[in-house]
Amino acid sequence: MPEGDILVRVARRLDAALAGQVLARGELRWPNLGGVDLAGVRVLGNHTRGKHLLTRLEDGRTLHSHLRMEGMWRIVRTGDLTSGQSRADRPAHVRAVLATERWTCLGVNLGMLDLVPTRDEGLLVGHLGPDVLAPDLDADAAASRILAQGPRGIGEVLLDQTVVAGLGTVYMAESLWTNRVWPWTAAGDLGPTARDLVTTARRLMLRSVAARTPTATGDTRRTSNVHARERRPCPRCGTPVVRDRVGRAPTDRDVYYCPACQPRP
Repeated sequence: MPEGDILVRVARRLDAALAGQVLARGELRWPNLGGVDLAGVRVLGNHTRGKHLLTRLEDGRTLHSHLRMEGMWRIVRTGDLTSGQSRADRPAHVRAVLATERWTCLGVNLGMLDLVPTRDEGLLVGHLGPDVLAPDLDADAAASRILAQGPRGIGEVLLDQTVVAGLGTVYMAESLWTNRVWPWTAAGDLGPTARDLVTTARRLMLRSVAARTPTATGDTRRTSNVHARERRPCPRCGTPVVRDRVGRAPTDRDVYYCPACQPRP
């Protein structure tokens, strides 16, 4: 599932294509939104909250989307669609079409799509914990929420969006490795390390966000120290990286860690 850094990059790409522009086409191919036409509405901008995307409109509404596992916002030149050079808007899995005269943004395989008054955004994202990438993040407050989880394993806690928002399996694993924390350490026993995990995740994610120039099209790749590197040598000590699971079924997830650098307490 795309993590917070990916969503920030998506928001920037959508801003490059849509922010400040009046929609020439605005279709929402969603069961309860099929009759909505957003053509003629100006897009104010795109914002993120954890793994959620909020596209705010000048008419006082917000289009909320979530990518889940397979979703994406694809951007193509509007001229390519009208000239028949692209079939990007034809598949049945396109759930939203937001287009200006120059760019067309296609919401493909979206996991969630809602249209609500902007003042009611909290009904959709108010349950989330502090966004690790928020400009006004209070790292101490986020750390306190982690410590309050008591005996829960820290790997599971970092994936809980109601505790802190934005992390997935990549930055959970990378933050734990950086701070030499065993993934099943009780969250309540971390002490000052809880804050270190928050600031580490933020630093790593901001580095990913900064690794590209915001444009309407394009992509980037990330590197990792342990994530998805099972049996490969730990870059710090050379011990083979191990893969295991954190959390409880059916929401348990893979975790990669170094058994030498991140020993059980």
